[in-house]
Amino acid sequence: MAARMQGKGARRVSQADVAGRAGVSGQTVSRVANGMDNVEPATRERVLDAMRELGYRPNKAARALRSGHFGTIGVTAFNLRTHGNVRTLSAIVDAAGEQGYSVTLVPVARPTRSAILHAFDELLDQAVDGVIPMIEIPLSDSTDLTIPPGLPVVVVSSGAATGAFPFVDNDQKGGSRALMDHLIGLGHREIRFLGGPVDSYPGRQREEVWRESLAGAGLEMPPVMRGDWTPEDGYIAGREVSRESGVTAVVVANDQMALGVLRALHEAGLRVPEDVSVVGFDDIGEAASFWPPLTTVHQNFEDVGRRAVAMLLDEIRGKGTGDAAGPVVIPTSLVVRGSTGPARPS
Repeated sequence: MAARMQGKGARRVSQADVAGRAGVSGQTVSRVANGMDNVEPATRERVLDAMRELGYRPNKAARALRSGHFGTIGVTAFNLRTHGNVRTLSAIVDAAGEQGYSVTLVPVARPTRSAILHAFDELLDQAVDGVIPMIEIPLSDSTDLTIPPGLPVVVVSSGAATGAFPFVDNDQKGGSRALMDHLIGLGHREIRFLGGPVDSYPGRQREEVWRESLAGAGLEMPPVMRGDWTPEDGYIAGREVSRESGVTAVVVANDQMALGVLRALHEAGLRVPEDVSVVGFDDIGEAASFWPPLTTVHQNFEDVGRRAVAMLLDEIRGKGTGDAAGPVVIPTSLVVRGSTGPARPS
């Protein structure tokens, strides 16, 4: 029967068909289809069995119109090649799924305001209950984003803490201070910095702490080197460092670039950490297997993703408190391994 009803040209199976097969009322089928809990367990199972036998698929669009909820979270994300963004997005998808929500992703090719606005428009066209932007530029001026009144938004990894949106991120500055205190405590006085793209919010925070720490210790501030988060850019910067005899430590804004720095120093015949100490940021799974194992800052990307979903769902369900819900800063921790040691004698 199910095959005949679902075959080519056949009409769509209705709730009335399911009710007839299960021997219940149409109202009971509607309650089961909408996930309501005021149905006896045995009756629910009978209705679900009938749905499976007939190939019934609830009309989610119609259900959304009735309830005002679509069961979907929108995510905009820039640069899904980086470790942190991939891990955070994975956590968002897992946490949303556990709560019965699906995720619609709109990638952003470049982290510009116009691109973010376009991504928001695309998500709104696809009917989402709320949006989690994973972006690296500040959103302190909320007037630049045209958001329908009442649409929940929770921002990950942006300078939105001073804006109109709840905000969740790892403690970038706290982790960076721990790194700098570690190196200065080991006697390092000439410390180079390899940062990310100039418009990266987390990268700028790490750079600010490097500058503040050098100034606080009365140390010279050399020029900033920049890369695009890749080992290849780290390798280029590492070759530059290898030609500077006075440098005893390199602060690298992520672990992937640090891998390239380590390779360049090794090829130049410099020992890590005896000649040059190297630190990263992120604590990717492979960091402990670098040679030498990398001193870095551990970020809890899973917690960031899950907290963002929890905050957004609170807003969707009317439990949120608006701006009071953010910012939420997840603690980071320094992981000391073999790539750092005392500064060599000058």
